[in-house]
Amino acid sequence: MRLEVSDLHVHYGRIHALRGVSLAVGNSEIVAVLGANGAGKSSLLRAIMGLAPVSAGRVALDGVDITHWPPHRRVRNGLSLVPEGRRIIMSLTVHENLLMGAFARHDAHTIKPEIDAIYDRFSNLSARRHMSASVLSGGEQQMLAIARGLLANPQLMMLDEPSLGLSPRLTAEVFALIRELNRRRGLAILLIEQNTHQALDLAARAHVLELGRKVMEGEPAQLRTDPALRDAYLGRSASI
Repeated sequence: MRLEVSDLHVHYGRIHALRGVSLAVGNSEIVAVLGANGAGKSSLLRAIMGLAPVSAGRVALDGVDITHWPPHRRVRNGLSLVPEGRRIIMSLTVHENLLMGAFARHDAHTIKPEIDAIYDRFSNLSARRHMSASVLSGGEQQMLAIARGLLANPQLMMLDEPSLGLSPRLTAEVFALIRELNRRRGLAILLIEQNTHQALDLAARAHVLELGRKVMEGEPAQLRTDPALRDAYLGRSASI
């Protein structure tokens, strides 16, 4: 699956949140989007998912214009979003949260084996499957959010700040999982992450947003040596 975003604009009333952003994600590729708070990163993912109003521009999957498709149709066609803040429903059990990820699927007979495989992969979730999601730690909630996104059976997963609020150890676990999903499942990933070093370690390419505009793009090695990016996000001592 190839995602193409062309000259995308998003307005919230008089606020112009995205100003002509373009990017592409190829099959089995990890692409990162970097930028400070308020740069428009979350608005970009929400617009791709059909959750934010697109005032101009185009979103396409494998050449098919999906700009005006509803979110559930995008999910059925291979897109999945793990939102910032995890958005776990605390009043539901871990298992019920997982089942929500499969709401748009028609192959019900394959869902149970996939959930069983998730429990095999995440022993903490398995041990708490019948408990309220409120008992989970921050890291466990993030794993649940990613697992729920996987149950949509995506070809391209969008992750919005997956390390937010996590300890360095849990952050490393989350990024190891992202790498594994990409390498073993061939899952394409569009990653928003303020941990710039970690994002550039994972990504094949990266884009930098500032105040709704794309101001920089390139391969990680190229961006690490760019003085503007290094000073703004990486620190002056950053090196390849």
